[in-house]
Amino acid sequence: MQKMLADSVVVLDFETTGLSPEYGDRAIEIGAVLLEHGVIVDRFQKLMNPGFRISRFIEGYTGITNEMLKGQPCCEEVMAEFSEFIAGHNIVAHNVSFDKRFLDFELKRAKRVYAGACCCSLLVSRRMYQDAANHKLQTLVAHLGLPEAGTFHRALADAEMTAHLWIAMIDRIRQQYGISMIFFDQLSELSKVDKLYAHRYLTSLADGC
Repeated sequence: MQKMLADSVVVLDFETTGLSPEYGDRAIEIGAVLLEHGVIVDRFQKLMNPGFRISRFIEGYTGITNEMLKGQPCCEEVMAEFSEFIAGHNIVAHNVSFDKRFLDFELKRAKRVYAGACCCSLLVSRRMYQDAANHKLQTLVAHLGLPEAGTFHRALADAEMTAHLWIAMIDRIRQQYGISMIFFDQLSELSKVDKLYAHRYLTSLADGC
Protein backbone atom coordinates (compact mmCIF):
# COMPACT_ATOMS: atom_id res chain seq x y z
CA MET A 1 0.00 0.00 0.00
CA GLN A 2 1.35 3.42 -0.98
CA LYS A 3 2.27 5.66 1.95
CA MET A 4 0.40 8.96 2.03
CA LEU A 5 2.26 12.25 2.38
CA ALA A 6 1.54 14.34 5.47
CA ASP A 7 1.11 17.53 3.45
CA SER A 8 -1.61 16.09 1.18
CA VAL A 9 -4.72 15.76 3.35
CA VAL A 10 -8.20 17.12 4.02
CA VAL A 11 -8.31 19.43 7.05
CA LEU A 12 -11.82 19.72 8.47
CA ASP A 13 -13.84 21.35 11.22
CA PHE A 14 -17.40 20.93 12.44
CA GLU A 15 -19.61 23.40 14.25
CA THR A 16 -22.28 21.55 16.21
CA THR A 17 -25.24 21.98 18.55
CA GLY A 18 -23.27 20.48 21.43
CA LEU A 19 -20.55 18.06 22.42
CA SER A 20 -21.98 14.61 21.78
CA PRO A 21 -23.96 13.06 18.91
CA GLU A 22 -24.76 10.16 21.25
CA TYR A 23 -26.93 12.58 23.24
CA GLY A 24 -28.72 14.07 20.26
CA ASP A 25 -26.33 16.79 19.16
CA ARG A 26 -25.98 17.41 15.43
CA ALA A 27 -23.65 19.17 13.03
CA ILE A 28 -24.69 22.65 11.85
CA GLU A 29 -21.66 23.53 9.70
CA ILE A 30 -18.82 21.69 7.98
CA GLY A 31 -15.73 23.41 6.66
CA ALA A 32 -12.78 21.71 5.01
CA VAL A 33 -9.78 22.42 2.82
CA LEU A 34 -7.90 20.03 0.57
CA LEU A 35 -4.12 20.29 0.81
CA GLU A 36 -1.93 18.96 -1.97
CA HIS A 37 1.80 19.19 -1.30
CA GLY A 38 1.16 21.87 1.29
CA VAL A 39 -1.04 24.09 -0.87
CA ILE A 40 -4.80 24.63 -0.43
CA VAL A 41 -6.31 23.56 -3.74
CA ASP A 42 -9.99 23.19 -2.84
CA ARG A 43 -12.49 24.19 -0.16
CA PHE A 44 -15.82 22.85 1.11
CA GLN A 45 -18.23 24.78 3.34
CA LYS A 46 -21.91 24.21 4.07
CA LEU A 47 -24.39 25.12 6.76
CA MET A 48 -26.87 22.37 7.57
CA ASN A 49 -30.19 22.32 9.35
CA PRO A 50 -30.16 19.92 12.32
CA GLY A 51 -33.95 19.71 12.43
CA PHE A 52 -34.38 21.66 15.68
CA ARG A 53 -33.61 25.08 17.13
CA ILE A 54 -30.08 25.63 18.41
CA SER A 55 -29.40 27.19 21.81
CA ARG A 56 -28.53 30.82 22.41
CA PHE A 57 -25.16 29.68 23.73
CA ILE A 58 -24.31 27.98 20.41
CA GLU A 59 -25.59 31.01 18.49
CA GLY A 60 -23.25 33.23 20.51
CA TYR A 61 -20.30 30.81 20.40
CA THR A 62 -20.37 30.15 16.65
CA GLY A 63 -22.15 33.21 15.27
CA ILE A 64 -24.50 30.80 13.49
CA THR A 65 -28.11 31.73 14.20
CA ASN A 66 -31.38 29.87 13.87
CA GLU A 67 -32.32 32.38 11.17
CA MET A 68 -29.20 31.42 9.18
CA LEU A 69 -30.11 27.73 9.38
CA LYS A 70 -33.64 28.20 8.07
CA GLY A 71 -33.93 26.73 4.60
CA GLN A 72 -30.49 25.11 4.71
CA PRO A 73 -30.19 21.48 3.54
CA CYS A 74 -30.43 18.71 6.11
CA CYS A 75 -27.31 17.09 7.56
CA GLU A 76 -27.76 13.93 5.52
CA GLU A 77 -27.79 15.83 2.21
CA VAL A 78 -24.67 17.83 3.06
CA MET A 79 -22.75 14.85 4.41
CA ALA A 80 -23.52 12.74 1.35
CA GLU A 81 -21.89 15.51 -0.72
CA PHE A 82 -18.99 15.86 1.73
CA SER A 83 -18.24 12.13 1.58
CA GLU A 84 -17.21 12.64 -2.04
CA PHE A 85 -14.92 15.53 -1.07
CA ILE A 86 -12.96 13.42 1.45
CA ALA A 87 -12.90 10.17 -0.52
CA GLY A 88 -9.36 8.88 -0.91
CA HIS A 89 -7.82 11.36 1.53
CA ASN A 90 -6.60 11.21 5.11
CA ILE A 91 -8.06 13.71 7.57
CA VAL A 92 -6.58 16.23 9.99
CA ALA A 93 -8.54 18.18 12.61
CA HIS A 94 -7.72 20.16 15.74
CA ASN A 95 -9.03 17.84 18.48
CA VAL A 96 -9.86 15.19 15.93
CA SER A 97 -11.66 12.90 18.40
CA PHE A 98 -14.48 15.48 18.58
CA ASP A 99 -14.75 15.98 14.82
CA LYS A 100 -14.43 12.25 14.10
CA ARG A 101 -17.39 11.46 16.36
CA PHE A 102 -19.59 13.83 14.37
CA LEU A 103 -18.11 12.75 11.04
CA ASP A 104 -18.86 9.09 11.72
CA PHE A 105 -22.31 9.82 13.13
CA GLU A 106 -23.44 12.10 10.34
CA LEU A 107 -21.99 9.91 7.58
CA LYS A 108 -23.79 6.88 9.05
CA ARG A 109 -27.08 8.77 8.98
CA ALA A 110 -26.34 9.70 5.36
CA LYS A 111 -25.58 6.02 4.63
CA ARG A 112 -21.98 6.84 3.75
CA VAL A 113 -18.67 5.64 5.18
CA TYR A 114 -15.15 7.04 5.47
CA ALA A 115 -12.26 4.61 5.28
CA GLY A 116 -9.25 6.92 5.62
CA ALA A 117 -7.02 7.63 8.61
CA CYS A 118 -7.23 10.62 10.96
CA CYS A 119 -4.60 12.65 12.82
CA CYS A 120 -4.97 15.28 15.52
CA SER A 121 -3.14 18.57 14.94
CA LEU A 122 -3.70 19.48 18.59
CA LEU A 123 -1.81 16.40 19.81
CA VAL A 124 1.01 16.97 17.32
CA SER A 125 1.23 20.63 18.39
CA ARG A 126 1.69 19.58 22.03
CA ARG A 127 4.86 17.79 20.95
CA MET A 128 6.06 20.48 18.54
CA TYR A 129 5.35 23.63 20.56
CA GLN A 130 5.89 22.70 24.17
CA ASP A 131 6.55 26.37 25.04
CA ALA A 132 3.07 27.54 23.97
CA ALA A 133 0.77 28.83 26.72
CA ASN A 134 -1.81 26.26 25.62
CA HIS A 135 -2.64 24.42 22.43
CA LYS A 136 -5.98 25.92 21.48
CA LEU A 137 -6.09 26.84 17.81
CA GLN A 138 -6.46 30.56 18.50
CA THR A 139 -3.46 30.53 20.86
CA LEU A 140 -1.25 28.69 18.38
CA VAL A 141 -2.20 30.97 15.49
CA ALA A 142 -1.09 33.95 17.60
CA HIS A 143 1.98 32.14 18.98
CA LEU A 144 3.25 31.30 15.50
CA GLY A 145 2.07 34.43 13.72
CA LEU A 146 -0.08 32.41 11.32
CA PRO A 147 -2.60 34.17 9.06
CA GLU A 148 -6.12 34.46 10.45
CA ALA A 149 -8.45 33.11 7.77
CA GLY A 150 -11.62 34.53 9.28
CA THR A 151 -13.67 34.31 12.48
CA PHE A 152 -12.71 31.63 14.98
CA HIS A 153 -15.44 29.03 15.59
CA ARG A 154 -16.67 29.17 12.02
CA ALA A 155 -15.89 25.89 10.32
CA LEU A 156 -14.09 26.95 7.15
CA ALA A 157 -11.98 29.59 8.91
CA ASP A 158 -10.95 27.09 11.60
CA ALA A 159 -10.17 24.48 8.96
CA GLU A 160 -7.98 26.92 7.01
CA MET A 161 -6.12 28.04 10.13
CA THR A 162 -5.62 24.41 11.17
CA ALA A 163 -4.21 23.74 7.71
CA HIS A 164 -1.72 26.61 8.15
CA LEU A 165 -0.75 25.16 11.54
CA TRP A 166 -0.36 21.67 10.06
CA ILE A 167 1.95 22.91 7.30
CA ALA A 168 3.92 25.03 9.79
CA MET A 169 4.60 21.91 11.85
CA ILE A 170 5.66 19.93 8.80
CA ASP A 171 7.97 22.75 7.69
CA ARG A 172 9.51 22.93 11.15
CA ILE A 173 10.27 19.21 11.10
CA ARG A 174 11.78 19.52 7.63
CA GLN A 175 14.02 22.40 8.66
CA GLN A 176 14.97 21.23 12.15
CA TYR A 177 15.51 17.57 11.36
CA GLY A 178 16.42 17.65 7.69
CA ILE A 179 13.58 15.34 6.65
CA SER A 180 12.42 16.21 3.15
CA MET A 181 9.56 13.72 2.84
CA ILE A 182 7.21 13.34 5.83
CA PHE A 183 4.44 10.77 5.80
CA PHE A 184 1.02 10.95 7.40
CA ASP A 185 1.57 7.84 9.50
CA GLN A 186 4.75 9.36 10.96
CA LEU A 187 2.86 12.37 12.30
CA SER A 188 0.12 10.07 13.55
CA GLU A 189 2.78 8.18 15.48
CA LEU A 190 4.28 11.44 16.76
CA SER A 191 0.85 12.43 18.13
CA LYS A 192 0.97 9.35 20.39
CA VAL A 193 4.57 9.66 21.57
CA ASP A 194 5.13 11.03 25.09
CA LYS A 195 6.08 14.68 24.58
CA LEU A 196 9.30 14.10 26.53
CA TYR A 197 10.42 11.76 23.74
CA ALA A 198 9.17 13.76 20.75
CA HIS A 199 12.66 15.01 19.87
CA ARG A 200 14.05 11.48 20.09
CA TYR A 201 11.32 10.15 17.82
CA LEU A 202 11.88 12.87 15.19
CA THR A 203 15.64 12.33 15.37
CA SER A 204 15.08 8.65 14.70
CA LEU A 205 13.09 9.57 11.58
CA ALA A 206 15.95 11.76 10.41
CA ASP A 207 18.44 8.95 11.03
CA GLY A 208 16.29 6.63 8.92
CA CYS A 209 16.25 8.94 5.90
